Parts: sequence; structure tokens; C-alpha cells
Amino acid sequence: MGTIVGVLVFLGVVSNSIDEAFDSGSESSVSAAEEAPADAPSAGTQEGTRDNPVALGSEITSTEWKVVVNSVTLGADDAVLAENMFNEAPQEGYEYILINYSVTYLGNDANGQSPAFVDVSYVSPDGVTVDSADALAVAPDAIDTLTTLYNGGSVTGNVALLVPSTSIQDGVLAVQPGLLADKVFVAIP
Repeated sequence: MGTIVGVLVFLGVVSNSIDEAFDSGSESSVSAAEEAPADAPSAGTQEGTRDNPVALGSEITSTEWKVVVNSVTLGADDAVLAENMFNEAPQEGYEYILINYSVTYLGNDANGQSPAFVDVSYVSPDGVTVDSADALAVAPDAIDTLTTLYNGGSVTGNVALLVPSTSIQDGVLAVQPGLLADKVFVAIP
């Protein structure tokens, strides 16, 4: 009988933890870095969507993470190829871009957290997502997403993505500040 009660209590605790994780980590918010240009969509359009991306430098936050995309370097083939002899040259019609971003841990886990589940990817104008797993390349000054961060701890670095060369600037970056957080889209200058 004690085993059954123990299992029921355990399942209740796990269920409550899962509910809290989905409720607390699913929303992302944005603090804009600069005013929107005159040709930006109207105020009725939600900011941070693919149609109305936020500007570089905007703070994208969830309950546990703050992400800031600092810069995007287009045509970064030479820098990426020079970084590691095993990085492969892009096929015709593709090029590397470098995305420099900062991640800050806002949570209070006494053991800290790894920013491994914070994701920054590229979305082409036709809606195809490209992430770092699509072409494994070592970026110069690569961001260390495996380090443990504690409240207020931060890490900054680059990720290299292999993207189609045509219309790169018509695409957007998709930033997900945590595994369960909503994506926020960032404009490419």
C-alpha cells in the first residue's frame, strides 16, 4: 500500500512540475533596441513576428533567459574556413553567415543552467529554417552553449550557419530563449 501511495505522490509532483514548466517558460518578451523605421508595419502588427521582426540589439527574454543578437556577418566563408581545417567550403549557391549573440541566465537554479536549449537560427524568405545542425562548422569565437551559467551569468559568441546566398537579407533570424519559450524573429540588416 505504501508503494502505491509513493508512486501516486511522485506522479503528482512530476505532473505539477511539468505544468509549471509549460506555463512559466512558454512566453517570450522583447525590449526594442531602437525605434522602428517609418516603413515598418503598423502598430497593430505584433512585434517579433516574421512579418514584423525586431531590430538587432533587442532584448529577447523568457523567464530564465535573455538573448541579444549583437551582429550578423554575411559572406563569412573566409572567416569560417580559416577557423577550422575540417569546416567544409559551401556548395555553389550557399554561403556562411556568422551570428554573434549574448545569452544571460535569469533563473535561480542553485546548480545553474546551460544555454544549450537557447536557439538562434535563420529562416529564409520562403520559410525554410536553417540551424547549426544543418552544416556542422566551427565558428570563429564560437559561443559556448555547454558552460554552466548562474543568475546574471552571461556568454557571448558566434554561430556559423550555411544559408542560401540569394535573398539572405530578406530572411530573418528566429530566436528561442529556452526550450519551451516562444520564438521571436529578428531582422537582418
